[in-house]
Amino acid sequence: MTHAASADDLRVSTLYDFSNHVALVTGGATGLGEMAAQAFVQNGATVFIASRKEKELKATTDRLNALGPGKCSYIIGDLKNKAGCLAVCNELKKRTDRLTVLVNNTGASWGDDYYDYPEHAWDKLYDLNVKSIFYMTVELEPLLAKGANADFPGRVINIASMAGIQTMDVTTGEAGGLSKPGHGTFSYGPAKAAAIHLTKMTASKLAPKNIMVNVICPGVFPSRMTNFGLEKYGKALASGQPTGRIGKPSDFGGLVLFLSSKASAHMTGNAIEIDGGATLSGWRGRSGGDSESKL
Repeated sequence: MTHAASADDLRVSTLYDFSNHVALVTGGATGLGEMAAQAFVQNGATVFIASRKEKELKATTDRLNALGPGKCSYIIGDLKNKAGCLAVCNELKKRTDRLTVLVNNTGASWGDDYYDYPEHAWDKLYDLNVKSIFYMTVELEPLLAKGANADFPGRVINIASMAGIQTMDVTTGEAGGLSKPGHGTFSYGPAKAAAIHLTKMTASKLAPKNIMVNVICPGVFPSRMTNFGLEKYGKALASGQPTGRIGKPSDFGGLVLFLSSKASAHMTGNAIEIDGGATLSGWRGRSGGDSESKL
């Protein structure tokens, strides 16, 4: 009897070959989406990024194409409702007949007073953070299924947040740096929790079609969404990390590549936490982020 591994090629160059990948990254002009897009482009993939602002899209596209060796182009669109999602999908279909990876990264947050929290903050966040994932995935299923098989499945990677898992006091200003003290992101966490559950439901439905669906739950990373917190409370946020630092592009980009690679072809329905151990460890350092405070 031969060893099972003998018939397979376990080289990194085979497991992590992205030269034939075609990816769409929503919210791909800035923040986490830009990190994902860069990871794909620098590994030879064809990448489409989509968001609302053409100026940002063009700047990111130009920067990534200068890096190469992959190619980046952009689609202008607003995923605030089903019509907006379908418009982006229809434009994508004009440019490609297949899709290897869909990264549903578009999202928003809203911080406000618990006792005067606006209804539109619920509507907007569920539209962008939950509904857009559903409609983008449904509409692009034929492109993701094209050429997919059990060994090389299509991929959907949803971006949620640790805010969809943990329940720390959101009024302290510590919840990812998304709101000022006295305010909270009361619709953000529930929307991200919904995105995690939607991922698991979609994973169950699409696995028989050889489309794997997973969700990433980032902790604190630099992005436009966290700029307020990082500028005002950066040291305090870092002090909540047992490693003494927040996330960076290689952390996020590397995980996106793994979830898009042959190495993860047998994974679906997973919610992957990437927060440096801040939640699991329960670590709380001294305000100011002194790395020695954990000793």
